[in-house]
Amino acid sequence: MMTKRDDGRREAVEKQIDENLRRVYEQDATEQIPDRFLELLKKLREQE
Repeated sequence: MMTKRDDGRREAVEKQIDENLRRVYEQDATEQIPDRFLELLKKLREQE
């Protein structure tokens, strides 16, 4: 049986996870894609 305190802790943890995921996504979204990765994608497309 979960108490209100447990619910509050879970909500706090979920909020922290959401915030951390947002930070990581925002950092990745602003970084450029490495040339090596773009070359691999190009090779894969050419194989199709």
